[in-house]
Amino acid sequence: MSKAAGVVATLPGGGEPSSPVQKVWKPELYRIQLDAPAPHPVRCQRTLPLPPAKSTADAVEENNQAVRLYGTEYHGVMGHLEAEQLLANASDGSYLVRRSPKTDGYHTLSVRFNKRTKHYKVFYKPGDGHYLREQDKHYETVHEMVADGLINFHMQLHASPIIQQINQQTKNCYQQSPYMTLNRRKLRALSNELGKMNAATKTDACDGSAASTDATAVALPSQDSQISQHLPPQQQHQQQQQQQPQQVAVDPMPLVYEKPHNFKVHTFKGLNWCEFCANFLWGFTAQGVKCDACGFMAHNKCSELVPPKCVPDLKCIRGVFGTDLTTMVQLHQCTIPFVVRRCVEEVEARGMLQEGIYRVSGFADEIDALKLALDRDGDKTDMSEAAYGNVNVIAGTLKLYLRLLPVPLITFQAYPSFMAAGRNAMPTEQLQLMAEAVRRLPPAHYSCLQYMLEHLKRVASHYAVNKMNEHNLATVFAPTLIATPQHMTNLTEEIFMLSSLITHCETIFASSKQ
Repeated sequence: MSKAAGVVATLPGGGEPSSPVQKVWKPELYRIQLDAPAPHPVRCQRTLPLPPAKSTADAVEENNQAVRLYGTEYHGVMGHLEAEQLLANASDGSYLVRRSPKTDGYHTLSVRFNKRTKHYKVFYKPGDGHYLREQDKHYETVHEMVADGLINFHMQLHASPIIQQINQQTKNCYQQSPYMTLNRRKLRALSNELGKMNAATKTDACDGSAASTDATAVALPSQDSQISQHLPPQQQHQQQQQQQPQQVAVDPMPLVYEKPHNFKVHTFKGLNWCEFCANFLWGFTAQGVKCDACGFMAHNKCSELVPPKCVPDLKCIRGVFGTDLTTMVQLHQCTIPFVVRRCVEEVEARGMLQEGIYRVSGFADEIDALKLALDRDGDKTDMSEAAYGNVNVIAGTLKLYLRLLPVPLITFQAYPSFMAAGRNAMPTEQLQLMAEAVRRLPPAHYSCLQYMLEHLKRVASHYAVNKMNEHNLATVFAPTLIATPQHMTNLTEEIFMLSSLITHCETIFASSKQ
């Protein structure tokens, strides 16, 4: 990992060479989850048979109660062979709830997945909801339970190598985590403040030079030594054998600051990523854990590897960079994120005639400083020419913000539709297909993409001076706006498609609203 002075550490995986943060999030698990089957209840089409050895009144009431709990997907008394026969030709995700013969106290959930029918004992407790075992997750409805189960089945089947890699990672990953990458400068500044406070306290407390020397000796241990002292002896020995001097990372927060995180199982709304391993928090509910004190989000396994450096006021450090676009517009009650709006306004005010605008990179340390200011001060950030005289810094910060979106502006789901439209050789049909493609975008992505394309079209209108036409701008923005795999180097089709979007953006978005 690069550690140039004054520059946020870069991560491998592509991006512009001068970018202070090239890649943070790993979208593979999110892409896999998108393909998970959806739950499809199999409705009961028959009169429910009464349970054996029950009086008629009790049996009727029991069936009525089960229908209230499970809906029309409750099939009454049914053996597993009959359930399997009923689901034999059903699509993945089909499910029903039944009562197994000669059972009491629970019902059975039968789910179709990967051309097989799985059966589970399902329980219900008022106030807690539906669950499979007492210690498991609880759900408000069986539909939610099935949705979450199908995602986990699908991830186990198609994402096991990635999940296994997550479970096998070491604590050294903390240095390369999204949390550290996005907030390295802030953490360093906080460390300096803690250092001054610590030094002042020690000066007051220590009367002799020997005591001061001892305090200094323990004030700056390496990151590895801080980690090792919390491991069992056997793991310490294994870690010492694996350590190599060149792999030791500089800790931006080197002081002995120890406060355990207060992690609790959390159900995340929207799209969220583990701030330790950079992978998607998959699932429908209780996807991971969140620290009540600082807001650090992680998978359950990853949370066991996070060093005890919880600083309660760090909940505000995450900022706007690396936050999902839909979450941003909801939090700020806007249609265009203020980072995009402010950067575009500055570029249009003083960069439209700048030769190579968006192609020429600004200084990485200045881009990082502006990113820090936007995370800290929000819409009140001073972005004037007096503060940032080089407009390429503003343009670079805008590209950085868009590049760090966990879900790109042209989303993973909409990407195939955009590419299919770009390949159509008939101009009229191509524009119609592009209009259909933009309609597939979430509202926040739709509005922001329209705003960006209209801006880029205005930039291209000054091509005679700034030398940036639609194709040149598309070449710069294709890796930033489009969900392209990291290993893909030939973006010819993506550039052509984006160039068409810029050229015909007004027509495309007008058609998409019809």
